[in-house]
Amino acid sequence: MNIFDRFSNGWNIAMNSWSVLKENRQLILFPILSGISMVLVIASFFLIALASVGWDFTAYSDIREHGTVVNYLFVFGYYLVNYFIIVFFNTALIHCTHLYFSGEKPTIRQGLQFALSRIGVILSWAAFAATVGTALRILQDNLGSIGKFITGLIGIVWSIATFFVVPVIAYENLGPIAAFKRSAEIMRNKWGERLGAGFSFGLIQFLAFIVLAALGFFLGWAIHPLAGIAVFALGVFAVLTLISAVKTIFISAVYHNINGNPVKHFNQEFADNLFVQK
Repeated sequence: MNIFDRFSNGWNIAMNSWSVLKENRQLILFPILSGISMVLVIASFFLIALASVGWDFTAYSDIREHGTVVNYLFVFGYYLVNYFIIVFFNTALIHCTHLYFSGEKPTIRQGLQFALSRIGVILSWAAFAATVGTALRILQDNLGSIGKFITGLIGIVWSIATFFVVPVIAYENLGPIAAFKRSAEIMRNKWGERLGAGFSFGLIQFLAFIVLAALGFFLGWAIHPLAGIAVFALGVFAVLTLISAVKTIFISAVYHNINGNPVKHFNQEFADNLFVQK
């Protein structure tokens, strides 16, 4: 299959993923819960950091600029909680799409119960990812501009290689390193589809942001600047939430088809043609 076929397949799968979300609108709750949890976590870590320096913003800035063991432990904890939250809710969403693809009607409760049943492997992956993230942060802080370049490249490779890691840790009894390798293997086989889907998601997000910016500017001019800012901020959150949900559905569709499972909504003949090697 050439790159253009793969790119087209990725685009088609992404568009069909929107249909899955439209038919199961309750699934949007998972990225919403994830987003709210992330905001609360960021706020709590920020408050803890400020409290540790007596609410002195100048001292807080100095602490961030100088790497110490305590600071890096703080960074590790921050990464650990963030990765755990993201993977937990994505695992719940992945399972709901699995139920839907199998012909069932998924519920939020079923997704959360499944994620709770996999909490050990989710925590294990979060610890592994947090370790990698902290190591990259240490390199970045201690190697200057070279470190930033190196960690930037590694970060890109990491994000690509771990694209399919959530369904892997959800359904395959693998440790963090084995899950990383398995996700990378799937990506090597389906890089074109990922590229096509990424382009479609990126294009939709870009156009949505332009519309939101125009709307926010108009409201800010016609009513009040705060009104424009509020509408833009809420709109951005909504768009990112939708994109996150559809992207997870896309990941689930690709993963399940690779493993020979039916993908109900996509029309099985159509799905088979999308993934067949030509």
